[in-house]
Amino acid sequence: MATSNDLKNGMVLSMDNQLWAVIEFQHVKPGKGPAFVRTKLKNVISGKVIDRTLNAGVKIEVAIVDKREMQYLYNDGDGYVFMDTKDYDQMTLSQELVGDAINYLLENQQAIVAIHEGFPIYVEMPPSVVLEITFTEPGLQGDRSSGGTKPATVETGLQIQVPLFVEQGTKVKVDTRTGEYLGRVTD
Repeated sequence: MATSNDLKNGMVLSMDNQLWAVIEFQHVKPGKGPAFVRTKLKNVISGKVIDRTLNAGVKIEVAIVDKREMQYLYNDGDGYVFMDTKDYDQMTLSQELVGDAINYLLENQQAIVAIHEGFPIYVEMPPSVVLEITFTEPGLQGDRSSGGTKPATVETGLQIQVPLFVEQGTKVKVDTRTGEYLGRVTD
C-alpha cells in the first residue's frame, strides 16, 4: 500500500480490479481547500487513458509488476516466443498482448516483459530501435509537396516517413513510442 503522495511515473496501480499505469501526476495545493493529486492513468490491458483526481494522502494499492528482460526469438504462428535472459525459460505471448511492439520486433532483440502474478501483461520496447529500410521510392530533388519526406517500409513491415535522401538498404533509428524517424545509423 502507498499513498497518493507517493505516485511516480510508470508505477502500476490496482484500482477497480484493473491495473493502471501512471502516465502523469501533479500535486495541487489550492489556496482554499485540501490538497489533491491530478493523475492521468493508462489501463495496462486495454490501453484506455483516463484522468482521475485523488485526495492527498489517500491509500492506493500498488500492483507488484516484475519487469523481466527477455529476448524475442520467433513467431510460431500461434504467438510470439520470448526467452528470459536469466534462466532461459520461454513463454509464448499472443499478438494482442505484444500490441504495437510487433512493429519494432526483430528476432534476437531485447524487450521488457511485464509480469503480474505469474501472467504477462504487456511488452515494453526500448525508446528507439534500429531497422533497415527494405523499400522506398527514390526521392526527387525539389519535391517538397510532402514536406521533404517520403514513405518507407522497414524490415518489420512498418511504414514510416523518412527524408528524401534516405535510400533502400539504409539503417535508420525509429522512435518506438511514435513511429517517427530519428536519423540514419552508420555501422
